[in-house]
Amino acid sequence: MTKHLNVHCSMFNCHLSSIKRRRPHMRNFAVLTIALALVVAAGVVAAPQSGSNSVPPPWAFGFATPLTPGAAAPAPPAAPAAPPPPDTTMHRLPGSQFSFMLNQIRDQYGPADWFPGDHPQMPDVVAHGKRDQMVAACSLCHYPNGKGRPENAGVSGLPYSYFVQTMMDFKNDKRKSSDTRKANTNRMISFAKNMTDDEIKQAAQYFGAIKWSPWIRVVETDTVPKTRIAGGMFLVEEGAQAGKEPIGQRIIETPEKTEDTEMLRNSHSGFIAYVPPGSIKKGEALVTNGAGKTTQCAVCHGANLQGLGPVPGIAGRSPSYLVRQLYDMQVSARKGEWTDLMKPVVAKLTAEDMINIVAYTASRPVGESRTSGGGR
Repeated sequence: MTKHLNVHCSMFNCHLSSIKRRRPHMRNFAVLTIALALVVAAGVVAAPQSGSNSVPPPWAFGFATPLTPGAAAPAPPAAPAAPPPPDTTMHRLPGSQFSFMLNQIRDQYGPADWFPGDHPQMPDVVAHGKRDQMVAACSLCHYPNGKGRPENAGVSGLPYSYFVQTMMDFKNDKRKSSDTRKANTNRMISFAKNMTDDEIKQAAQYFGAIKWSPWIRVVETDTVPKTRIAGGMFLVEEGAQAGKEPIGQRIIETPEKTEDTEMLRNSHSGFIAYVPPGSIKKGEALVTNGAGKTTQCAVCHGANLQGLGPVPGIAGRSPSYLVRQLYDMQVSARKGEWTDLMKPVVAKLTAEDMINIVAYTASRPVGESRTSGGGR
């Protein structure tokens, strides 16, 4: 194996010498391409053994108990016999000049935008979706600023080409959830199939123009607040149900302010990620040098993990989301372009390794410039 890798590294150094004489944007992309080729080559030579992750980690997918193998997706909840009367209370948020009723905040085809000055003008599919095709507005779940929540994804600051490819993978049934109970993944597949290519490109351009900024506070702890699960999101219990429980081998992401997030969908109110003690340090070893199990993340995601060319940044992103992606790629629930390059990277990772990696990446600072090359 060492002999093969030395050959690959020698080839890389030769290519690198010629690349340094090229224009900067071409140099960045060429270095990335060669580096990714080395990742694949190393993976083939190493013949990695799969990690021992037979069942999706339930906490990452928004559940308290593991998936029962072979279980069908749960049926949607029955509609109430009679809808509750509309809540006409006008709600407000600090820093916003607007007030909205709950039905406006939760409108699938035109949800409230508390802070329109935060972002460029939204394309229609982002602001309103497509009612006739049952495509909800992107801004409902991912927020107008693209920050998203742990049960979905933060999409601001993603490279244009990566965003488009992701949506095409959903559209072409190449991206699914390994936990069949995760209903919003199936909704995304349906949305992608009912969006035109132009609408996908408009959304990609819009969210890609908004820089990712701090959104998650990482806390190492032995115990976490007791939580309940609502729509795949962990919410801190209150009143008689409140208390503490061991964190175990989990990461628990909860809103900084439950009401602001659950009820008011405040796009200025972020999250706390509780992670096991020591996980950040262990994750640093895996991320920065592979620790004999994987490839250092900077090869593809950039030196500061802010992204490199068409590869997205992973610093300061939701650890729950990232574990879902690592696991789904490991078990081939997520396929499509670029995923094959990640297969040897994730093959040996255990559930604990994944926790440690994302604890570290979530704790990394954001706001630095990403390495260019992934635009239109």
